[in-house]
Amino acid sequence: MTRHEIDDSFTALPYRRLAESALTRAQDFHVSHADFRFERIRSQDVRVRDGRLQGASDSENVGFSVRVILNGAWGFASGMLLSSQEAVRIAETAVRTAQVAAAMTSRPVELAAEPAYDDVHWVSDYQVDPLSVPLADKVDLLSGWSAALVAAPGVEHSFGSLRQVVENKFYADLAGTTTTQQRVRLQPDVEVYGTNDRTGTFDSMRTVAPPVGRGWEYLTDGYDWDTALGELPPLLAEKLVAPPVEAGRYDLVVHPSNLWLTIHESVGHATELDRALGYEANYAGTSFATVDRLGTLQYGSPVMNVVGDRTRPHGLATVGYDDEGVATQSWDIIRDGVLVGYQLDRSMSQMMPELNGGRSNGCAFADSPGHIPIQRMANVSLQPDPDPGGAPSTEELLSRVERGIFVVGDKSWSIDMQRYNFQFTGQRFYRIEKGQLAGQLRDVAYQATTTDFWGSMEAVGGASTWELGGAFNCGKAQPGQVAAVSHGCPTSLFRNVNVLNTTAEFGS
Repeated sequence: MTRHEIDDSFTALPYRRLAESALTRAQDFHVSHADFRFERIRSQDVRVRDGRLQGASDSENVGFSVRVILNGAWGFASGMLLSSQEAVRIAETAVRTAQVAAAMTSRPVELAAEPAYDDVHWVSDYQVDPLSVPLADKVDLLSGWSAALVAAPGVEHSFGSLRQVVENKFYADLAGTTTTQQRVRLQPDVEVYGTNDRTGTFDSMRTVAPPVGRGWEYLTDGYDWDTALGELPPLLAEKLVAPPVEAGRYDLVVHPSNLWLTIHESVGHATELDRALGYEANYAGTSFATVDRLGTLQYGSPVMNVVGDRTRPHGLATVGYDDEGVATQSWDIIRDGVLVGYQLDRSMSQMMPELNGGRSNGCAFADSPGHIPIQRMANVSLQPDPDPGGAPSTEELLSRVERGIFVVGDKSWSIDMQRYNFQFTGQRFYRIEKGQLAGQLRDVAYQATTTDFWGSMEAVGGASTWELGGAFNCGKAQPGQVAAVSHGCPTSLFRNVNVLNTTAEFGS
């Protein structure tokens, strides 16, 4: 691990002076809580097509916000002008908002207790700040990859993209907590397209390298890109001539590059406590995993153990302290197949003190200085088989299947507003015949209810099969916010799952 300090260009900004002005003014109104958050979010996107640069863009978002609780109600305001006078004005606006909101607040807002952290720093685990690398180097790398791919037989077009984010946050509150943090994340994608001239079928094949909380080193020596890119043209060629799947019930062996998304949609969102309590009902939906079923809901088979974790190295949702000044943690969500926990922020924790010892598990996050923190997803991960001597490999899981399908890579998905009925497709699918892979299939989607699917999980692979997937674009709330989150999982075996032929379904 390379240890970095907080970037000097961030620490030179006047956030401490602004925090003192804002919090002092908020205290004049005898608020029960006040916090100040200052953010700088820098990002860069690079896109290439067929070996040529299509576009590159840089953005920087700098600003601050003040949040208060007064008369049992939230007040919030934000600004961009970095002066003490503006910090005072924003604090006053937050107070006035709370005064108005108090008349409409039926349940007074209270926050779960949290120790104070005096001027602590946290930096994510990376080696090279991607924004320090010259743009020309990034364009050369991506365009070189794209040019080589479009020159390969059967490839008509090739696309590459790289998104990079460096996020800095400063937080302070009246309880005495002060945190300063810096985290880095990358999302690379490479995809090739081709056509079967005989059938007219047009399709694509994409790398399955996940987005990560790493630096530029991920593009140079942190992943086997040579192998991943070299496989794309032959994988695409095989996919274009693959036979369509016959709809029916199959045993599935699901690779982590696909299963992470199923976890995200059917477990991660379903175990956000605000959803389970109905707070997202008018927009992003609720959850079938309601609080009255805590400790009794058989979410999946006994081999299903899921943790929420905001401390996992290189996770996209990993931080040292959340946006309410809570030290991040790891905790059980599903144990031996039974629902035992939720993802919490401080106000939700106070509402259900029986969870997590009455303490938030550090799941408050705002995606910009202009947005209020809301409860957001941790790195929610399925645990591997813990047996060091007998945990199965991917090959061993495949060997247990007489007739089935091996699923690799994510693609499209659909799930209902309660996170219960779903279907998922993927990048590629292979027939399994008598424990061996027997070529690709096309037009595959697997369909189930959440509890039936996870209940059908017969085995999980060992630690050697466990990988961390994820996404930059998890959306939630009104006004909408976007968060990055990772999900780890092993290769896993599911029995007797319903499989659709997507072309036949669309045609019908």
